[in-house]
Amino acid sequence: MNPRHLLAMPLKAVLAAGLTCLAGAVFAQSADPDEMARRVDELASELATVKKQLSELEQQKANAMPASSAAEEPTTVFTSYGEINYNRPTHEPENAQADLRRFVFGFQHRFDAQTKLVTEIEFEHAVTSAEDPGEAEIEQAMIEHSLNPTWAVRAGLFLMPVGLLNENHEPTAYYGVERNFVETAIIPTTWREGGVQVVGTFENGVTFQTGVTTGFDLAKWDATSPEGALSPLGSIHQELALARAYDLSIFGALNWRGIPGLLVGGSLFTGGATQGQAVVSASVTLWDLHARWTPGRWDFAALYSSGSISNTAALNMPLVGNPTLIPESFDGGYVQAAYKLWMHGSQVLSPFVRLEQFNTGRRYADLGPGLTPAARPTEQVATVGMNYQITPGVVVKADVQHFREDQDADRVDLGLGWSF
Repeated sequence: MNPRHLLAMPLKAVLAAGLTCLAGAVFAQSADPDEMARRVDELASELATVKKQLSELEQQKANAMPASSAAEEPTTVFTSYGEINYNRPTHEPENAQADLRRFVFGFQHRFDAQTKLVTEIEFEHAVTSAEDPGEAEIEQAMIEHSLNPTWAVRAGLFLMPVGLLNENHEPTAYYGVERNFVETAIIPTTWREGGVQVVGTFENGVTFQTGVTTGFDLAKWDATSPEGALSPLGSIHQELALARAYDLSIFGALNWRGIPGLLVGGSLFTGGATQGQAVVSASVTLWDLHARWTPGRWDFAALYSSGSISNTAALNMPLVGNPTLIPESFDGGYVQAAYKLWMHGSQVLSPFVRLEQFNTGRRYADLGPGLTPAARPTEQVATVGMNYQITPGVVVKADVQHFREDQDADRVDLGLGWSF
């Protein structure tokens, strides 16, 4: 074969063809060990020559291209994800609900080889207006600039590198129709802040992220609403919407992917949260540890996260008598296992089970006899279901969820999701 013809073939295909010929020759000559060894050496030498010629031709082709030729990848890339969910309470089927939970579109634009813009716009609940429940929000809007192959800087509105889900929350990226409770009630996915961060990606599999960002605003706490009991931090996040920035926060995240299929990591976030609006100052601290392991067809994951708010006794005294005071601590964790039971072409059927427990009011600061709220009960949720990947980027989901404390919340869920 003329080596120039090899330019039309992927290098892997060329190597595979060469190795196939080599194996055939080996077996054909297996009756004569000396001849077999000689033939193996000859074929190896020929294959090395072909690889060298291919490399030289590819280099010649690259040198012949005009300097103004565009890269193969487009400068601007459009992205999107979304999900439509159906939830049917087991004990109250009359409250069944269908919802276009979210529709997100975004784009990345590369200004040059080192600098790009990343942005996403999200719509929730199909219709957004003053009279409707929907929301429209900017999920990301940041500039990323690579300093070298190891270090990069990000500035703008970005997702916080906390947990397993917050930075990778597309419906095709997780099991179950709804996002897990720990990474919504304790870690308020999708949590984003405005600021600057430095990202280091090392050859040993370590990724390190750290930076300075905006933080939470305890002045937003509504003691008359149950929102704070559902997610303490979700009720006081600012999302860079006229965000108060008197108090800034710092964070760090460390993840290791040094073994194929294994991810181990953790994160820490801390910063002031009264934003100069209260007589006393208070801070929010949140940390997590997480791991994911995908040996063969299995997919195992585990996560634990814990948060705290300081000086809550002074903050809660004016709120005594209301149903939802500010907790001093909150936490949660889960374990999850999934298995690729059936695969055909691009189709994959993966049953899974997840056990999680979380408490949004683990402890309250002492306000004196009769005033200190009792700790909230720890909720435990068991989820059993399946993800059916029709093709990469499209998934159909179904699951059953059982709640130990709030058994009226037991439900059956169906979902359709996509991402590209």
